Amino acid sequence: MDVTTPASDAWLVVGLGNPGPEYAMNRHNVGFMVVDLLAERIGGKFKRAGKAQAQVLEGRIGPAGPASRRVVLAKPTSYMNLSGGPVNALKDFYKVPLANVVAVHDELDIDYGVLRLKLGGGDNGHNGLKSMSKAMGPDYHRVRFGIGRPPGRMQVADFVLKDFSSAERKELDYFVDRAADSVECLLAEGLERAQSAYNS
Repeated sequence: MDVTTPASDAWLVVGLGNPGPEYAMNRHNVGFMVVDLLAERIGGKFKRAGKAQAQVLEGRIGPAGPASRRVVLAKPTSYMNLSGGPVNALKDFYKVPLANVVAVHDELDIDYGVLRLKLGGGDNGHNGLKSMSKAMGPDYHRVRFGIGRPPGRMQVADFVLKDFSSAERKELDYFVDRAADSVECLLAEGLERAQSAYNS
């Protein structure tokens, strides 16, 4: 167990994305996809989070007993570049230590489907992380889901706001499932174990 992740504390797992059906299958919304799958595994439904601009689901992740973790799954309903305010409000409301916050997000500089888990660091130009770090500081966990770089001269903004290609969608469910597994491993067994198992 990592010293930064005491078992008694709740976790806040945030999927980053943009709200609305027009964005649902965008590359930028893969964080939402992973958190939706975790919600499905818990067997609950998201609800509006009071005054915070987010949808939340409270539950437990992991095997029954002491290895089980209390978790709040969250999807900000602000746009991506304003994620920090809602996430910080949820962190304070649920009394979650910053080291127990996990952001699940798309990552341009990693090949499609590859995962990288880490604690802290820069935002690498990702507007959701930039907003979160500005609101809370950078020392939270990240589950980085690779989407690769845009082809040719396509602008980054156009690329991330496009749906996954038909070729990518053939493997998307598998990669999202693996990312959800990595979150569960992180919460139950700590960062080092999760990195060893999932940082491909």
